[in-house]
Amino acid sequence: MQWAPLIQLDKALSQFASPLASLGLRLYLVPIFWMAGSHKLHHFQDTVDWFGNSEWGLGLPLPGLMAFLATATELAGALLLALGLLTRWISIPLIVTMLVAIFSVHLDNGWQAIADPSAPFANQQVLASAEKLDRARDLLQEHGNYEWLTSSGKFVILNNGIEFATTYLIMLLALIALGSGKWISLDYWFGFLRRKS
Repeated sequence: MQWAPLIQLDKALSQFASPLASLGLRLYLVPIFWMAGSHKLHHFQDTVDWFGNSEWGLGLPLPGLMAFLATATELAGALLLALGLLTRWISIPLIVTMLVAIFSVHLDNGWQAIADPSAPFANQQVLASAEKLDRARDLLQEHGNYEWLTSSGKFVILNNGIEFATTYLIMLLALIALGSGKWISLDYWFGFLRRKS
């Protein structure tokens, strides 16, 4: 059996899919970081208070500086990812923000972002959400317009686990490996112009 055609096909698939994968990852992450950064910016003092308070917040040192760095990283990250500019470099501080989020905000809640008691890895917090959701559903069916309230989807309980932050971290790691991608990134075109000069 000759392997050359398979190797060529593999290379062609990689050349076709790699730029699309980079673009898809970038465009997926842009609104996530833009919304997170915008929310922090519009409620900056609340963000500082939450970062600094050890009773009901994160209890981080230098909360003003930390809030500024997180906000600036997320907003600049969204813009640079949208442009495909310095993608590998901006992915590093974005990964740091995800690590801080994982270990200071989400870790105690387990894996799941949305509580699903039927999942095989549901922790005690998630298992307890089933009764809360049933009681809320009963109340709404009895005293509310349940069909209207559920017309956009079923009710869920936010568990706030590490699932989403970990997913974004993995996507950022992939962008470090893949880069911005060909054709639809400023990184590519600046590199192309450098190569031509």
